[in-house]
Amino acid sequence: MTDVLRRGRASLAFSFFAQGAAFALLVTRIPAIQDRYGISDALLPAFLAAVPVLAGVGSVTTEQLVKRVRPSVLLRWSQPVVLLALVGVGAGGRMAELALALAAFGLAVGVLDASMNMLGVSLQRAYRRSIMLSFHAAYSLGGIVGASLAWAGAHWHLALWVSYLPVVAVLLPAALAGSSWYVDGNGAAPVPEAGDGGGERQGQEQGQGLVFKLLLPLCLVMSFAYIGDSTVSNWSAKYLQDVLGSSEQLATVPYNVYMVTTLLGRSLGDFGVRRFGAVAVVRLGALVAALGFAVVAGAPGALAGMLGFTLVGLGLCVLVPQTFAAAGRLFPGVSDAAVARLNIFNYVGFLVGSPLVGGLGDAWSYRGAMLVPMVLVLLTLVHARSFAPREDRYGGRYERPRTADVGRGSNGV
Repeated sequence: MTDVLRRGRASLAFSFFAQGAAFALLVTRIPAIQDRYGISDALLPAFLAAVPVLAGVGSVTTEQLVKRVRPSVLLRWSQPVVLLALVGVGAGGRMAELALALAAFGLAVGVLDASMNMLGVSLQRAYRRSIMLSFHAAYSLGGIVGASLAWAGAHWHLALWVSYLPVVAVLLPAALAGSSWYVDGNGAAPVPEAGDGGGERQGQEQGQGLVFKLLLPLCLVMSFAYIGDSTVSNWSAKYLQDVLGSSEQLATVPYNVYMVTTLLGRSLGDFGVRRFGAVAVVRLGALVAALGFAVVAGAPGALAGMLGFTLVGLGLCVLVPQTFAAAGRLFPGVSDAAVARLNIFNYVGFLVGSPLVGGLGDAWSYRGAMLVPMVLVLLTLVHARSFAPREDRYGGRYERPRTADVGRGSNGV
């Protein structure tokens, strides 16, 4: 493995880390943001929904931009916008300024998420083995760091901009310095990945370009995974406190445990893919996550509920990275477009999950509402074969491309 690819992997992992930290710093300080700008409870959902909606717009735009601009260039300039927009959220004084900062954050996040995963897919092809989960593990680590810094800021009653500015002052120059090491893939013929066995599907799909009908199963899995994720993010604390009778302090624990188990599962997940294949890992993840939601729904007390959310984290954590990787394998010739299209359903799941569970909880019961993400995650099993590499339907064989043909540094290396 060349130094170019090693540096590309390290710099991309740092971008995932920085994005995880930035996003956590935003979402964990929503009450403080609401107080700073005097946003009513009725208006708050509109502000919160605007971010994923605009992120979806950014992802759609990225699908068109990568026809003319390298993903590495998009990532290089979208990450600073996200970080500066975060400072803008903390430094503004009027609601219009908040709206402008959140709009910039949302649009840039869509470009950032799509371009990061594009580079991850192309690097995995260059490495010829599963590494996507390691990038998302870096994101989880960033989320843990960001949430911890947000807790410190809230504990010491720091102004939002005081909490945000030092973090951005560290992450921004580091991200810009590392961006010169990003590695773009040229979308050449794919290479078999260790642990998956067999070649990749190319043939007709590559000749026709992106066929959404073939991508749809992965889009559904992406949505199901994020419905489950948003359920934990938005409802775990309320569920433990209101349904299972925990203390307010204990109710904050499940999300932190969820993030830690997500980091653990993603750190080990690539080894599982290399050993047993993506299909087996996805099936196991779906079953573990569904079991976790079942435990949550039937939990007699807070400790059992926490165990359930822990299982959810261990199961869900493998689905999203493997979905991006599967899209890259399914459409090796147009993997950037496939990743951008798939990334939209990240935000679809996020938008649907929280109101779906909340509405069912209010109208029926929160225990019953927890069964909905359980069923949706189980539907992943129906689409698990979409994660398997396929032999060329025409029986063709592929030459293993040279490293120089697969990965090329964004600085021209």
